[in-house]
Order: sequence, then structure tokens, then C-alpha cells
Amino acid sequence: MNNDLNENKSLSNTQKILTSLVAGGCAGAAAKTIIAPFDRAKINFQVRPDKFSYSICLKFIRDTYRNEGFIALYRGNSANLARVIPSTAIYFSAHEQWKRLLNTDKYEKTPGRRFISGSLAGLTSSSITYPLDLARARMAVTNKTVYSNIFTVFITILRTEGFFALYRGALSSVIGVLPYSGCVFFTYDSLQHIRFDYHPNRPLNRKEQMLFGAIAGLVGQTVSYPFDVVRRRLQTAAVVRPQDKSLGALVTAFKIIREEGIRSGLYKGVTMNWFKGPISVGVSFMTYHTVVKFIRESSSFGQNS
Repeated sequence: MNNDLNENKSLSNTQKILTSLVAGGCAGAAAKTIIAPFDRAKINFQVRPDKFSYSICLKFIRDTYRNEGFIALYRGNSANLARVIPSTAIYFSAHEQWKRLLNTDKYEKTPGRRFISGSLAGLTSSSITYPLDLARARMAVTNKTVYSNIFTVFITILRTEGFFALYRGALSSVIGVLPYSGCVFFTYDSLQHIRFDYHPNRPLNRKEQMLFGAIAGLVGQTVSYPFDVVRRRLQTAAVVRPQDKSLGALVTAFKIIREEGIRSGLYKGVTMNWFKGPISVGVSFMTYHTVVKFIRESSSFGQNS
């Protein structure tokens, strides 16, 4: 496929891994910082029985700003960035490597392998960085009197709940990330293929990267959202619902359906994701492709090849 990320023959695979790690980290930091206040509001709805609405969500953001200040809107974002930067770096780099190993779209269009390589990229990233995701969720639903920073999250969990509590909800996360990541990369790459079928010699511009990423994010978020809700409930049960902290993923899911329903429970806050998810994923893909292209076309890499 002739696109702006055609394999640069002058780069070794090690250089490709390093450049994709750097670009992926930049992409994650940019994307998550933009939507951080909405992310915090979404998590608070996910872990509580209150019904979701945009008016209440905006009220939460407004009240947080008035009562705790602007910085409070980004509470948990440092933990989020500590997770997102390595997670997104691994995510994009792993996807490139899985595509290489599976020969995805190398000689012919391979939509099945497109989905598998995306799923495996998400699995690789999620498995490595899951404790950071749990820490971020805990910080998002508490105030500073409970956890003052990301390090106190880990220390408190290890002291009071044990090591395996750091991976509470990990199975739900892994199950959820497979369809999410698979759908995101499958949709994005498929849209690229369609675009290059019509204009094979013109590289994707930033608007197209942003648009394709936004559509991919919308599809992925919708498919995997119930897994995200269950994961957040498991991660935050110890501080929000202590009576539920021993429940597993399936029991938690059925409990949500029984008490709150599917639309108001498992899909609570999904419309917020339809707003912030496409923005986040669109910015992420656009930033990644911009940064990785810049680095790989720099003279230093060309001279070191």
C-alpha cells in the first residue's frame, strides 16, 4: 500500500521500534491531556449508580472547578500519563511489529490479519501497563486525602489489599481490549485502504488521519464499552463500594445489569465516550503519524542507516 508510512528500507527494525515508541508516547500524552476532565467525569459515573446525563456531567466538571480549582479537573491525569505514555508507546510499536510478523497487507489485502494485529497490539500494551491504569482509576474517584499521588496508590494497595489487587479487573481489561484495539486498527487501516484505492499517490494529510482515527475510535469504544464499565467497577470497588470488592468480573457485570440495566448500566456514559473517544483517538493517530514521519525522515536517521 502506497502511503506516508511506507516502510523505510534505510531503517533497521530496531530503529523502527524506537521511533514508534517515541511517537506513540507523544500521541498518548497529547490525546489524553486534551480530554482529561471529561475522562474523570466519565469514570465517576461508571463507578456509581447515578444515571448519566450531559447536564449532570457538566455540573460535575463545574462543581469540581468551583470547589477544588482548575487543577482538580486533571486529578489522576499524572497517573493517567504515567500509564498512557508507555501504554500508547507500546501500543503503536507492538502494532507495527505484529503487522510485520503477520505480514499484514504486505502482499495483498488481509482484513482478518488487520484485526488480529490490532487486537494483539492492545493485548501486549494492556498486559504490561495494567497496574498504572488501576492507579489512575483510583485517583480519579477519590480526593487527595485518600491518595496524594500515584506512589501512595501503589503503597496503600500493597499494604491493605495485597499484590494481586494491582491486577484486579485485569481479565476484564484484556477481554475488552481485544475487540477495542482490533476494531480501532482494523477500521483505521481499512479506511486508509479505501482512501488509497482512490488516490494511490497522495499521502494522507493530517485532517484525514484525524478523521479516520475519530471514526476508528467511535467504532472501538462502542464495541468494547461494557468491558470498560466492568473494569472500572472492579478497579474502584475497594474505595467506592467496599461490599463489592470481592466480586469477580462476571458477577459484577450481572449485578450491574440486574440493578441498573444494560443501557443505563453497562453503557452508562457511552455518549460521553462518543464525544471524547473520537477526539482522543483522532488526535492520537494524527500525532503518531506526524511525529513518526518527522523522526524517520530526519537526517540523523538517514545518516545512521
